[in-house]
Amino acid sequence: MSEDATAAEAVRKFLSVAAAAKVLGLSEMTLYRVIQANSFPAVKVGRRLFIPSQALDDMAAAAISSGGVVDAAEWRPAQVAG
Repeated sequence: MSEDATAAEAVRKFLSVAAAAKVLGLSEMTLYRVIQANSFPAVKVGRRLFIPSQALDDMAAAAISSGGVVDAAEWRPAQVAG
């Protein structure tokens, strides 16, 4: 796999807070607040926070399958085997 393909794959797996906020139609500050309140999934690397794109996909799928509203503060992803 080329270095560019690997970088593109990494971009799809994690979004910056700015990119995720844009996707969600929120301000960055709002997203930082809900992350700080442990109401939204994020990964911290050093001092930076990243949003797993899979979490956004899973929340959207949960909303579609339930036909209702998914509250990010109450939603929990399936446990990752490890």
